Amino acid sequence: MIQAMMTKPGEIIFREVDVPAVGPDQIKVKMKRIGVCGSDVHVYHGKHPFTSYPVVQGHEVSAEVVEVGENVTGFKPGDKVTIQPQVVCGKCYPCTHGLYNDCEVLKVMGFQTTGMASEYFVTEAAKALKLPDSISWDHGSMIEPLAVGVHAVRRYGDIKDKNVLVLGGGTIGNLVAQTAKAMGASKVLISEISEYRLEVAKKAGIETVNPFKKELKEAIHEFFGPDGADVIFECVGASETMNQAIEYARKGSHIIVVGVFEGLVNMNAALIQDHELTVAGTAMYRVEDFIKAIELTEAGLIEFDSLITNHVPFKEYQRAYQIIDEQKDKAMKVIIVMDEE
Repeated sequence: MIQAMMTKPGEIIFREVDVPAVGPDQIKVKMKRIGVCGSDVHVYHGKHPFTSYPVVQGHEVSAEVVEVGENVTGFKPGDKVTIQPQVVCGKCYPCTHGLYNDCEVLKVMGFQTTGMASEYFVTEAAKALKLPDSISWDHGSMIEPLAVGVHAVRRYGDIKDKNVLVLGGGTIGNLVAQTAKAMGASKVLISEISEYRLEVAKKAGIETVNPFKKELKEAIHEFFGPDGADVIFECVGASETMNQAIEYARKGSHIIVVGVFEGLVNMNAALIQDHELTVAGTAMYRVEDFIKAIELTEAGLIEFDSLITNHVPFKEYQRAYQIIDEQKDKAMKVIIVMDEE
């Protein structure tokens, strides 16, 4: 089979490799779609702190089951699936307490272990989740980033009837906002400086504000009223937006840190303490988040199509990164399409 390998930053080659044999508890899938995410882009530019080269990428996928191991009962050839890409030890404190997304030696396919950028892939059946026929291959590859949004919202708790502010309208920020709305939030507002991303959010039915055009504190008061937001999701990963969240949070409210920060951030800890703010991180997802993401998608509560801006054939994998570099904020989600389609 053909496999795409990133040999060094900015270079992807294709090589012929054997298809792995299927073990008793494994399944073999034929890849259909592979999404490119921000973390993949960091690897492409040589800026991911926990990835070395060469590396086979691919962790946002939809695929078709073509073979199952002798012990596998939940899947059959022809099933449509997505795959949870974490590889965990199962022995550390987080793993033994249901928090395997925080495994002490966590590896993620496409970063610290082999990803799914190949014609076929073999994985443990336990990592696969069946997709309904009503979910397209494109939308199936979006379940993984949507699960990020679901997990982030659940880190707050019951979002029903709450006021939600999302800082950042990229793919994850957009999906956090859509998830909050789909799970019953009263009001949801995205703050974003890209007019293109603001338009994408509007297509998903999310209210928006550009803080370069309207002072954010004023917009919060106008949209939510004097009580402000119950929870603020920081989805940028920047010092400025983190401090905006702290400054504009209502006393006693919550901040969920979703954005990935590259370095240390100077924060106003005095406000966190004096305003009794709850600041929580959120890391990836667990299987229940995938299940909820599939339910929301099947129910038609998530708008993916405006987020999917480009399709690139598998044999032109590197062009996906060139598109992202060239189009910047206008390349929301680039999806790799396997060659036969």
